[in-house]
Amino acid sequence: MASKFGLAGGIPERRVRQIWDAVDSRQFKNALKLSAALLSKYPNSPYALALKALILERMGKSDEALAICLNAKELLYKNESMLMDDLTLSTLQIVFQRLDHLELGTSCYEYACSKFPNNLELMMGLFNCYVREYSFVKQQQTAIKMYKLVGEERFLLWAVCSIQLQVFCGNGGEKLLLLAEGLLKKHVASHSLHEPEALIVYISILEQQAKYGDALEILSGKLGSLLMIEVDKLRIQGRLLAQSGDFAAGANTYQKILELCPDDWECFLHYLGCLLEDDSSWSNGVNGDPVHPPKFVECTVSHLTDEVLNSRLSNASAFLLKFQVDANNCFLRGPYLAILEIERRRHLYGKSNYDDIMKALIQYFFKFGHLACFTSDVEMFLQVLTPDNKMEFLEKVMKGTNSLPTIPTKVLGLSITAFKIQQLIGNIDKVPVVEHEALAGQMVEMYWKSLPLSKGLDPQESMHGEELLSMTCSVLVQLYWRTRHLGYFLEAIMVLEFGLTIRRYVWQYKILLLHLYSHLGALSLAYEWYKSLDVKNILMETVSHHILPHMLLSPLWVDLSNLLKDYLRFMDDHFRESADLTFLAYRHRNYSKVIEFVQFKEQLQRSNQYLVARVESPILQLKQRADSIEEEEGVLESLNCGIHFVELSNEITSKTLTFNEDFQSRPWWTPVPGKNYLLGPFEGISYCPKENLVRNFSSIGFLRFFNVLYITFSFDALIII
Repeated sequence: MASKFGLAGGIPERRVRQIWDAVDSRQFKNALKLSAALLSKYPNSPYALALKALILERMGKSDEALAICLNAKELLYKNESMLMDDLTLSTLQIVFQRLDHLELGTSCYEYACSKFPNNLELMMGLFNCYVREYSFVKQQQTAIKMYKLVGEERFLLWAVCSIQLQVFCGNGGEKLLLLAEGLLKKHVASHSLHEPEALIVYISILEQQAKYGDALEILSGKLGSLLMIEVDKLRIQGRLLAQSGDFAAGANTYQKILELCPDDWECFLHYLGCLLEDDSSWSNGVNGDPVHPPKFVECTVSHLTDEVLNSRLSNASAFLLKFQVDANNCFLRGPYLAILEIERRRHLYGKSNYDDIMKALIQYFFKFGHLACFTSDVEMFLQVLTPDNKMEFLEKVMKGTNSLPTIPTKVLGLSITAFKIQQLIGNIDKVPVVEHEALAGQMVEMYWKSLPLSKGLDPQESMHGEELLSMTCSVLVQLYWRTRHLGYFLEAIMVLEFGLTIRRYVWQYKILLLHLYSHLGALSLAYEWYKSLDVKNILMETVSHHILPHMLLSPLWVDLSNLLKDYLRFMDDHFRESADLTFLAYRHRNYSKVIEFVQFKEQLQRSNQYLVARVESPILQLKQRADSIEEEEGVLESLNCGIHFVELSNEITSKTLTFNEDFQSRPWWTPVPGKNYLLGPFEGISYCPKENLVRNFSSIGFLRFFNVLYITFSFDALIII
């Protein structure tokens, strides 16, 4: 091709390099001037025209850019020799994509491939076009053609991945998987496999068809040597054995993994599941949330006899105790938590073993009580204790804070843990208000005295004792809830703002302030705290739920408009550019990421919040233009007189909505705008489980979306009338 001989689109590279440098540095006016000079010398060059169109599109002149691209496309079709220039075609494709005309870029490549059917570079460009359009069938067909042309393994895997994506999208599962398996079998017979990712794809194809025996045979054979890391190979083997029902072999495999990685909690759950012949750790999706992996899974009632059950659990305990001895000077929490989980299983299977659970809890406290994660680690285990046992554990924790090592940071961590346990299981609602106030004062005083411990830390690094002010805020909110004295609420605000004057990067304080001000009705201040979080990228989806529901009900239309524009811009940009990541994964032969990127994009497209924003944005435009009937008509025309909302409602019926919000950062006392605990009477609880927040918020968010649709249709009907 021309580019191989120092030419770019038929033009010497030195003449276009400075144009690209100007574009990359966002000097678009200079780039346009250089482009005009280039066109004066090469007036009929499709590449020169494509460069000018690219610059005009970056300058916001979309109509001019589209006209020039169409002109360049005509020139390409007239001169077939130029169609071989992938650089020109790819530049045109980029501009067409940014102008939301993917089909025009694809048609250029399709025409070029029809004229030069054996040009691999053009076919790869066409495959890229189909990746951008998420045309999985055409991806498969193009990849098969490339594979037949050169016989390379990567093109076969491109085709197999395209087949998997069709299956995940619900189009003809069994037959397509058989086709993928057949393609791989034939290639293995003639060429074998040479990449670890190729083997993983092959196993996943068999696993999707429940052919666990075949997958195990391949993994234990010659191809299994492709997996160089032994633990990775054992994890796959253990999963396949468990899914095939060979629990004994699965337990042995997971035991080998634990010997290599004793702190692998997920592996331990699988190990325990195999021992008890319980598949809950797979069916409940232990791998479902990589951001917040669950530490515990529900378990089914074992069909094993009491004797067998006790024997296997005892063997597991003996196996794990070995790691506790070996890891005496290490920070391995897994073996200690595993003993707690074993005792929890004994309890769930009918044994009244409160003393054993208490003993394991105390042991875990003396080992790891100073860590910030201690309370969340033991939360599930505390739930199986009786109220008296819980209070006994609290007493031992309070005493333990005074008898353990005197290292300042550890003493501080133990004291914070004691406060957390007290809030988690203590009867704070029965404590007199005066003592409740004293507790808040103690925590603030402890925070103040611990400041010297953080003297040498970076300003953006977490401080020692940082959680104390968040916990103080929770106590003050509980006092407000009990007494209805607004002073407690204001004190909570003052405490958090005091913390931010010392360390202004603590996002937890800002989120709490956001909700406190929202509850007071000071939404302008709440929105300022939200802006101070500097929410960007995917956080627009996971964090904006803290403010968006409140803003939708507020008269702050300008701020709401900015919030919706930023959110929708991020989502639309991601949908436009996510295919680039997918094709990059294809190029780098990371096929598991191909599936992951496409599924992630599908999850975002089905976001409840995204659909709400798409509905609310035009409604807000109608509100803002209510004093001008001409502008109202313009907005309605852009909505196709309400058909836009009908299309959205059709999307709901064809999709399962997803709720991608990060509820871990949400304060327990304000789970949803429609059900704020602080607005109702004090019900004598001091702690709200996070799982309730997720369920309540998701259901109300879904109902709100339908309410918005109903109101929208009514509003449109009034305007049309």
